[in-house]
Amino acid sequence: MTSEQPASHHDVDLLVVGGGINGAGIARDAAGRGLKVLLCERGDLAQATSSASSKLVHGGLRYLEHGEFRLVREALAEREVLLNNAAHIVHPMRFVLPHDRHLRPAWMLRLGLFLYDHLARRSPRLPGARRLALRSDPAGVPLRADLATGFAYSDCSVDDARLVVLNAMDACERGATVLTRHECVGLRRLEGCGPPGAEPGTPGWRARLRTLEGREVTVNARILVNATGPWVHALQSLIASQAGMGPVTNKLRLVKGSHFTVPRLYEGEHAYILQNDDRRIVFVIPYQDRYSLIGTTEVAFDGDPSQARISPEETDYLCRAVNRYFKQQISARDIAWSYSGVRPLYDDAQGDLSTVTRDYVFDVRGGRGGEPVLLSVFGGKITTYRQLAQHAMQKLAPYTGRREDWTASAPLPGANMPGADPAAYLAALQDRYRWLPPALAHRYVHTYGTLTELLLGAAQGMADLGEDFGAGLLEAEVRWLAENEWARSAEDILWRRTRLGLVAGEQTLERLDQWLAAR
Repeated sequence: MTSEQPASHHDVDLLVVGGGINGAGIARDAAGRGLKVLLCERGDLAQATSSASSKLVHGGLRYLEHGEFRLVREALAEREVLLNNAAHIVHPMRFVLPHDRHLRPAWMLRLGLFLYDHLARRSPRLPGARRLALRSDPAGVPLRADLATGFAYSDCSVDDARLVVLNAMDACERGATVLTRHECVGLRRLEGCGPPGAEPGTPGWRARLRTLEGREVTVNARILVNATGPWVHALQSLIASQAGMGPVTNKLRLVKGSHFTVPRLYEGEHAYILQNDDRRIVFVIPYQDRYSLIGTTEVAFDGDPSQARISPEETDYLCRAVNRYFKQQISARDIAWSYSGVRPLYDDAQGDLSTVTRDYVFDVRGGRGGEPVLLSVFGGKITTYRQLAQHAMQKLAPYTGRREDWTASAPLPGANMPGADPAAYLAALQDRYRWLPPALAHRYVHTYGTLTELLLGAAQGMADLGEDFGAGLLEAEVRWLAENEWARSAEDILWRRTRLGLVAGEQTLERLDQWLAAR
C-alpha cells in the first residue's frame, strides 16, 4: 500500500521536504485536492520533533494567560476534529490541576477553565471543568496533604508519531509518493517544470534526493514546501546558495523541550497539570500502563536538533516540580527513559521563551518575476497540524487553483469505526477473533484501529501470526509495519510505530534487526 517508489525521476506539482506532522499533513491535504505530490524525509517519519511532544491534543490552557485566544479556540476546535477523525489514537483524558495558593489565585483558574470550556464546541465525551476537594477526592490521594483544592477539566492524549504515519499513509492512498531515508541535497530553479499538463515555461524546482546508500533521485516540482521544522533555515540556506533565491530573513527561535518517564506514580487514567513557580506548567501523564510521563521543559537551544538531549538542569527542574506536589518524591535515579525535541518557534521579538507564540507562520516567496514558488513553515503544534495544512494549501491556491477544503470530515486510516467508538469496535473484534489475547487486541485497536483486520489477514490462531519477537510483538505486525508503514529498523518499530521500546529487551531488538535485514 505504501511501498516507496523505485523510480529515479519524478515530475510533481508539490515537493514537500520534511516528514514530520506538518509535512505529512500538507502532503495528505494536497494529494486529496488532486495534486501530484512527493514527500521526502532524510530519516524516518516523525523521527525528530513530531515524536518528542507531550503526546497531547489540547487547546493549550496556559496560552489564555498570554492572550492567545484565537490559537486556543482553533486548537480546541481541532481537538474535536481529531477526536472523530483519529479516534483509535486520540483519547479523552481528564486533567487534575491542584491549586497552590502561592501561585495563580483560584478565581483566575476558574475563569480560565470557564473560557476553556466555552471557546469552542465541546464533545459530550469531554466533560466540563469542575472544582475538586482534594482531601476527599481520589485525585488527591497521591498529592501532598496541604493541597486542599483543585480543578478537573478535559483534554486528549495522542500517539504523536502514529499521527504522522497515518497522514503519510492517507497521502499515499490518495496518490502521493512518500520517500523516507531520502535527503534533499540539491535544489535549483527550473524552467518549464512539472507534470504533464503544466503550462509551458512554468518556473519550478529541480531537487536532488540522496538515499543512505548513495542512490540519487531527481524531482521536478512546480512548488516546494519547506516543512523541515528546526531545519527550516538550513533548507532556506541551501536554496539561497544553489538557487539564488535571496537571503534568509525570517527569525527562528529553537526551543528544547524534554520529558522523562518514571515508574507509575499513582493509580487511575487521569493526568495532572502542575503549576510551577516560574509560571510554567508541568504535565504528569499515564504512559504505557506502567509509567508516568513528565514534561516539559523550555530551554533555548543552539546546535544540531538531532542531538538534543535532556540536561541535568532540566531533570532537576522536572523533579522539583513533581516533588512540590506529590507525596512520592522522585529523582534522576528513577528515570526509565527520557527524550528531547526542538520546537521551531517563529521569533515574534518576545524576550521570554514562555511568551513566544506557539502559532504557525508561513513565508511564501516566488510566483512572480520568473521565481518558483516556495512555502516555508515556522512553528505549529501537533493539535493544529490539520488546520495548518489546510491554511498552507489556501496560501498556495493562486498557484494550484482553488480546490475544496476536505480534511475536516475525513477519517485517517483505521479511524473509520462506527460512531468513532474504539471500545465498541474492540468488542466486535474480540468477538470475531476470540483466540486473540485481550491485551493484544486492545493494543492493536488503539494502534491500528480498523486496519487491525488487514494486519491479522486470514489468521485463525496465534500460530498464524508468526514469530514472537517478545514484548507482545509478533511477525504479522512487524511485516505489516515494514510493508505498509515505512519501518526499516528496530528503532522505527519499537519507538515510533508501537511504543514498545520501554518494555522490549535487547533480545527483541536483535531479533528484529535480524528479521529486517533478511527481508
